[in-house]
Amino acid sequence: MKLAGLKSVDGAHEESIWAAAWAPAADHRPTAVLLTGALDETVRAWRPDDLASAGPPARGHALGVVSLAAHPAGALAAAVSLDSFVRVFDVDSGASVATLEAPPSEVWGVQFHPKGNALAAAGGGSGSVKLWDTEKWQSITSLAVPRPEGARPDKTGSGKFVLSVAWSPDGKLLACGSMDGTIAVYDAIRMKFLHHLEGHHMPVRSMVFSPVDPHVLFTACDDCHIHIYDAKEKTLIGAMSGHASWVLSIDVSPDGLAVATGSSDRTVRLWDINMRSSVQTMSNHSDQVWAVAFRPPGGAGVRAGRLASASDDKSISLYDYS
Repeated sequence: MKLAGLKSVDGAHEESIWAAAWAPAADHRPTAVLLTGALDETVRAWRPDDLASAGPPARGHALGVVSLAAHPAGALAAAVSLDSFVRVFDVDSGASVATLEAPPSEVWGVQFHPKGNALAAAGGGSGSVKLWDTEKWQSITSLAVPRPEGARPDKTGSGKFVLSVAWSPDGKLLACGSMDGTIAVYDAIRMKFLHHLEGHHMPVRSMVFSPVDPHVLFTACDDCHIHIYDAKEKTLIGAMSGHASWVLSIDVSPDGLAVATGSSDRTVRLWDINMRSSVQTMSNHSDQVWAVAFRPPGGAGVRAGRLASASDDKSISLYDYS
C-alpha cells in the first residue's frame, strides 16, 4: 500500500483549514465531492480528481468551521462552527437546510449515522453526545459521558470536554473521545452507556470505526499514539506510534487495510493495520494537519483510491491510494 501525491492547492481558504470530509456520489452527482471547512467561516467544495472548485463557498457561520460530516446519501452535509451552531447545508448549492443551536462550546466533532437517520455531535463542554434526527432536525437525546472511576479532572477545569464522535458501520455502537483521554462507548440502539476504553491520557481528537469490522475502533490522540480497540469487548488490541507530535486526525481506508493520520508534526502518515506500523510519511504541508479523509467507494469512473489532507497552512492535498 502506498500514497502518491496528485495535487495540492495552496491558499485553498483564507484562514487555517480545520475540517475535511467527502460527500459521496449522489443520485444527481456521479462523483464524490471533497468539502473543507476553515477558520475563514466558509465551507468549500472541490472536484475529486483535480481539486478544482466545485461551487461557491457555503457561508452562514459567524466563526470558524471546526468539523464537517457528510450525509451518506451525498446530498447534505453538516458543519460545526465555533459560533456553537451546526449548519446543515446542500452540498451542491451551499444553501442552508437546517440550523441546530447548542450552548457555547457545546458542539465539536460531528458524524452522521451510517443510514443517515441521525446526526451525532461531540458535546464539548457539556460532557455529552448530542443527537438529532435528520428528518425534522429535532433533538433526540443527549448522552452523558460518565467520569471513569478514579479519573483525574481534565485540563479545562470544567469536567468532561468531548471532542470526537464515531458510529460503527452497523450503527450499533457509538463512541466519543474526550479532552482527558477518556473514550466512552454506547449501545446506539438502546442509547445506553456501555463502558470506557482505557489507554489514552491526553485529548482524543479523532476516531473512526473499521468499515470491515464493526467492533474495531481507531483513535488519534495528543499522546502521539494511534490505538486500535475492540470497542465491544473493551480491549486494546493494538497501538502504533511514529508521529513526533499530537495526532490530530485519523481515517480508515475503504478496504479496511490502512489508516491515515494527520499530525501537528506537519506530516500525513499511512499505516498498515495488519503490520501495526507506519509505511509512508508525506510532508506536503508546512503546518499542522487537522484533517485527513479517504474518498468513499462508489461513483462513476472511480478506479483508484484517494486521500485528502487539510492543514493550518491553508492548503489541501490530494493523494492516490493504492
